[in-house]
Amino acid sequence: MAQYNTITPEVAAQLHAAVGEGRFFLREEVDPNYSHDEMPIYGKRLPEAAVDVETTEEVSAIMKICAANRIPVTCRGAGTGLVGGCVPLAGGLVLCTKRMNKILEYDMDNLVVRLQPGVLLKDLAADAQKHGLMYPPDPGEKTATVGGNISTNAGGMRAVKYGVTRDYVLALTVVLADGRVIELGKSVSKTSSGYSLLHLMIGSEGTLGIITEMTLKLIPNPVCDVSCLVPFRTVDDCIRFVPKIKLAKLDPQSIEFMDADIVTSSAAFTGNPIFPERVKNEDVGASVLVTFTGYDEEELDQKMIRLGEIAKEAGALDVLVVATSANKKSAWAARSSFLTAIEADTKLIDEMDVVVPVDKIPAFLIYIRALGDEVGIRIRNFGHAGDGNLHIYCCSNELEEDEFKRRVKIIMDRAYTKCAELEGQVSGEHSIGHAKMVYLRESVGEDVFDLMRQIKAVFDPDNILNPGKVCDSSVTM
Repeated sequence: MAQYNTITPEVAAQLHAAVGEGRFFLREEVDPNYSHDEMPIYGKRLPEAAVDVETTEEVSAIMKICAANRIPVTCRGAGTGLVGGCVPLAGGLVLCTKRMNKILEYDMDNLVVRLQPGVLLKDLAADAQKHGLMYPPDPGEKTATVGGNISTNAGGMRAVKYGVTRDYVLALTVVLADGRVIELGKSVSKTSSGYSLLHLMIGSEGTLGIITEMTLKLIPNPVCDVSCLVPFRTVDDCIRFVPKIKLAKLDPQSIEFMDADIVTSSAAFTGNPIFPERVKNEDVGASVLVTFTGYDEEELDQKMIRLGEIAKEAGALDVLVVATSANKKSAWAARSSFLTAIEADTKLIDEMDVVVPVDKIPAFLIYIRALGDEVGIRIRNFGHAGDGNLHIYCCSNELEEDEFKRRVKIIMDRAYTKCAELEGQVSGEHSIGHAKMVYLRESVGEDVFDLMRQIKAVFDPDNILNPGKVCDSSVTM
């Protein structure tokens, strides 16, 4: 087990001096939100202290102090994670990057932007658009920080066309556990220059280093776009339609899946019944929301015509074009509200975000729903149908927490085993934190898991960076 020291008055004075007045908080001064992320079922623990940093130099100074005194450090951004990744399991210090929120510069000749990690995803997206550019990664939580997205390699709704966060990171400034500052990557489109430590840092959840600056690739903003809702009688018919969209070479920007239950919850929560529950006098069992982008209206018209043809062949109830700007905004706002809608009417909740081959989605959903019925847990789901990433939520309003956790463990154990049988992965975009570590270990096997631990030891030999996460089981709740 890891051994750490407490923050003495002398160490507290050093940390305070590193950031100045108003940005160091000790014990009862610490914001209670710094004890957890957005999925409180994975536990809460208040750190001994917290700092709100503003510069790379401050982060370096703080890490030197903590390394010299063996103080564990948990880095956090907006705290929107869903796997307990920013819960300070070992106490110690929480280092928050939310004040590092500056977009530093655009390089319009090379289509890149340089920024700090505390910039919110929604702010980067809006600012890039003002420059006629798009930052393609589009995770559902728009109030997440971009640094947090990089730390978890977030995916989102546009991954089917554009890829995930990793595909847009060109360079990072990183502070290591001992306070050294390193530069990884360059503003170039390709490289074959040794081991890619840049890509090792992406998705490492603050366990290998603290990201303090990023250089990201952008693309020209598409001139026009259109969204189409394709409703089906059954979930199975709906999901089987997804590969047909790809095989038709329609190149969609996103293909989002929603079943009738989540549509009803979203409408009740938002007061926005944008997604119909009945079409042509038939109940809608599930729908896909498909978005196309292009550089002229004729291109989009042809895609919509072809979509209509294959939807009819697949047994769709209709193809509903979300035509106006207001309706498009309303539709995607409703889609983005799905998790919030579940949280609003659920007392106890746990989640998984498995990713399986697209053609295996029906098999997994059928299995998980039957499993929920068997165990006595309500299963609610939605997801990114285009890339096989499913968000599965175990919900209850009746059970006591201990009984809920007992039943959910049965579901999780069997669901991740089924995911492995279907050649899937533990997480598509939410990452591992401490909540999914046991399932990662089972999924990758002992040899790979041990290599991960050895990599962690090279970067952080004293295990002070976000201990208890990803592959480190030395610290638990």
